[in-house]
Amino acid sequence: MKRFADLTEQEVLALAITNEEEDGRIYRGFAEGLREQFPASAKVFDEMAEEEVGHRTKLFDLYRERFGDYLPLIRRQDVRDFLPNKSTKPLWLMRPLRLDEVRKFAESMEITAGRFYRKAADNARDVKTRQLLLELAEAEADHENLAHKLTEEILTTGARAKEDEAAHRAFVLQYVQPGLAGLMDGSVSTLAPLFAAAFATHNTWQTFLVGMAASVGAGISMAFAEGISDDGSLTGRGSSWIRGPVTGIMTAIGGLGHTLPYLIPHFYTATILSVVVVAFELAAISWIRMRYMDTPFLRATFQVVLGGVLVFIAGILIGSS
Repeated sequence: MKRFADLTEQEVLALAITNEEEDGRIYRGFAEGLREQFPASAKVFDEMAEEEVGHRTKLFDLYRERFGDYLPLIRRQDVRDFLPNKSTKPLWLMRPLRLDEVRKFAESMEITAGRFYRKAADNARDVKTRQLLLELAEAEADHENLAHKLTEEILTTGARAKEDEAAHRAFVLQYVQPGLAGLMDGSVSTLAPLFAAAFATHNTWQTFLVGMAASVGAGISMAFAEGISDDGSLTGRGSSWIRGPVTGIMTAIGGLGHTLPYLIPHFYTATILSVVVVAFELAAISWIRMRYMDTPFLRATFQVVLGGVLVFIAGILIGSS
């Protein structure tokens, strides 16, 4: 890898051309990923991609005038101390796209590129190289201004509010609902086998093993059930590869919460602590339902607690018989 300071003017200009082309394709990928759910934001990224094409054309015309038609292949990853990788994953290829993540990612692209070119211009010794880098820095600054202008013209307050509402709804459908279903199932359905084992054996280690088996088994079962029930193509609930693991993990967490206290060797201490954990779990479920599902807290609490208490009593009665 070459240091940026060791690049020739030809290589710096070739690198800038490659960067503009890559950024334009990233913006186009964002536009395609957002078009169905967030058309106003998709139009913003379409315009930004077109602006990148214009920047590349201008840079390539200047390059050809100075260095001819041969354009060496030089990329960000070929230059040490250049722009850091934009992301640990290609966000523009992910589906579905999170609108807030895309906005932050694009803003980081603009700011990072502008800062780099300005710093490179300050460190350049050759007059022509400094002038070139200043032009690039100015182009990045203009692009940043363009993004704000396009956002104001296309992504109006009403459009942004509508898209933010759609993003919130997608988050609820893809993460909150599956996670809540898993947490409820794990917290409630494992109560009966756990406390039945506890009061049947009065052995904390055996009770812990039963709770672990019930929690992990329920998590695996719920993950597969959610994953194969709906691929999200018609309901808009997102990929089953996301919802399934979310449901399974939250189911296991819901059961493990009141299972772990039985690592304590004293039976009654472990049981009391487990009951306290169950109370916290049911309160958390009630709060999530109130916060994201628009269910009044008292109604949510009554529904969740009633089910939990019935399962809890069933477990104790069966274990004590």
